[in-house]
Amino acid sequence: MRDIIITIMVFSTLPFILRNAWIGVLVWSWLSYMNPHRLAWGFAYTFPFAQIVAIVLLVALISSSERKTLPANRLVFMWLMFLLWNVFCTFFAFYPENAWPQLETVIKIQLVTFVTMMLMTSFERINQLIWVIVISIGFYSVKGGAFTLLTGGNFHVFGPEGSYIMENNTLAVAVLMIIPMMLYLYRFPPKPWVKKIMPLCIFLSLASVIGSQSRGAVLAIGAVGGFFWLKSSSKAITLIVFLALAAFGIMFMPDAWYDRVASIGDFQQDSSAMERLLAWEYSINLASDRITGGGFNSWSMENYRVYAPEARQAFVAHSIYFGVLGDSGWPGLILFVGILLTVYRQLVVVIKLTENDPERQDYNYLARMLQISMIAFMSGGAFLSLSYFDLAWHIMAITIAMTKLTLETTPPKAPVRPPSRRMPPRVAGYGGGRGLPGPR
Repeated sequence: MRDIIITIMVFSTLPFILRNAWIGVLVWSWLSYMNPHRLAWGFAYTFPFAQIVAIVLLVALISSSERKTLPANRLVFMWLMFLLWNVFCTFFAFYPENAWPQLETVIKIQLVTFVTMMLMTSFERINQLIWVIVISIGFYSVKGGAFTLLTGGNFHVFGPEGSYIMENNTLAVAVLMIIPMMLYLYRFPPKPWVKKIMPLCIFLSLASVIGSQSRGAVLAIGAVGGFFWLKSSSKAITLIVFLALAAFGIMFMPDAWYDRVASIGDFQQDSSAMERLLAWEYSINLASDRITGGGFNSWSMENYRVYAPEARQAFVAHSIYFGVLGDSGWPGLILFVGILLTVYRQLVVVIKLTENDPERQDYNYLARMLQISMIAFMSGGAFLSLSYFDLAWHIMAITIAMTKLTLETTPPKAPVRPPSRRMPPRVAGYGGGRGLPGPR
């Protein structure tokens, strides 16, 4: 029965996508983040719903009379350079048979995010995309938070199978990325009931992050909390709330959670942490030896014997930074970090341009919350293989669309005229020299 319901739901959206291409971005995002077909047990479980929606979206994009262009933005240029560099590196990959399929997956994700930039031409559409993202991932965070409370935090919280957020660690970072969006929806709710239920959703989402028992998430919580506190206008109240939540988590979680968190400080005795360090050493040595890195999926024992001989097993980098470094070398990492910094910088521009504009306070607050989402990605992703996670790139696309809208709706400043240099008028009985007039 679930299979039939999901199939009807997806296929019923196709006519609307053909009429309005931007709806296809919403449907694709719902399928990509929530993976509703993974909640079924029959034919829908492996049915390629996302691919079908993407094809219909592209058809609608081509046939639509709506003006569609990529914004003239520095970030778009850097983004394209990063993709082209990844394609170039794939030609020189250690294992082309493994690298090309991964490149295809990355290109598919990036293609839809580029379409997002072209179609999210109004703030209303951006709001609807935010809603879809929050509902899709929030389904698992709210459910996971309730599960954590009911089970006393004795079990991990996982995401949908076969997705980027399947593992407890990746789900925790994704949830930290959407909690700021929940705060935005609480601050600017489309309906009064949204403001009433959103605090509960935020609390349960935080509980699910703690219930994931992810050490990387604990560090990301510290980074996000510290950044939020620095940007908060009520630092005392914010600090009290954070301390209350921390006290609740410490009292509630079981001993297994304490042991796992305590291992952060004693990482030399933790085999998982040492494997990560060896993987990072592998990435550095590989990138220093080959300008194009190893290409996608180069993590093999054969290569480890050359670039990290102390390792007993081959592991992926478990880091967005060292993952990109191993995949596409130092040029790829420089472009990737440059993209992240440019996203943050453009959100700063949006914040400054809308700072004292009462009609665009929603722009301003959303930009602030997206900054926190990116901090969650950059800090939590330092210990996870999420370099090509579509949510992070979707936030970048939203940033570009918001920057364009903000610049278009900001009136130009009036030019400052230089002071007049006209000579003082002649006064009868006074001389007319270049200096101050004086008596004859």
